[in-house]
Amino acid sequence: MNVSGPVVNPRRQEIAELAVKGRLPVMHSIPENVEAGGLIFYGVNQDDLDRRAATFVDKILKGAKPADLPVEQPKKFEFIINLKAAKQIGLTIPPELLARANRLIK
Repeated sequence: MNVSGPVVNPRRQEIAELAVKGRLPVMHSIPENVEAGGLIFYGVNQDDLDRRAATFVDKILKGAKPADLPVEQPKKFEFIINLKAAKQIGLTIPPELLARANRLIK
């Protein structure tokens, strides 16, 4: 289950607690939800996207036509695992996944 959105995000702490209570593994689409107690985040690095967007703004302000600028795919992704949440729901994370994580929350 992937959980995020304007209705869900303000209740991230409550959702994390309910997931633990129900022993549900939940994948989140924003890192803040994992920091609040969610299990896993995998997605684009928002800081990198913001920096890259600034280069597009710079080009447009210097006269480039937006329609002439290339469409780019995200290049930098993050994988965050909350080990405390995994332990609370009785989930063992394989060493292969732990090794691939950019950040582990203990």
